[in-house]
Amino acid sequence: MDEELHERVREVVAAIPPGSVSTYGDVAAAAGANTPRLVGRILSEDGHDLPWHRVLRANGTPAPHLVHRQLELLRAEGVLADGQRIDLKRYRWRQS
Repeated sequence: MDEELHERVREVVAAIPPGSVSTYGDVAAAAGANTPRLVGRILSEDGHDLPWHRVLRANGTPAPHLVHRQLELLRAEGVLADGQRIDLKRYRWRQS
C-alpha cells in the first residue's frame, strides 16, 4: 500500500472533530483513495489511536461487529442515534 495514502487517510480521520461523523466514502474522497474499503482496512489495521468511531457506513450505520461500542463512543460525544443509525444530515462533518 502507498504509505503517503495511508498517512492521508489517517490525517483525515484524525481531523474529524468530536460530535461529528464522516463516512468511509467521505474519508476516501478527502484522502484521494480509490475505494472506501481501503479506509476500513487502514482503520482496522492501524486505527487504534484514531477516532475510528466517527467513521460510518454510507447509510449512517456502524459496521455490525462494532455497533454497540461505536454508538456508545458517539453518544458520549453528543452524537445520538435513531436506533442504530446516525442522522448524517445533522452530524456529518464536511472538511473545509
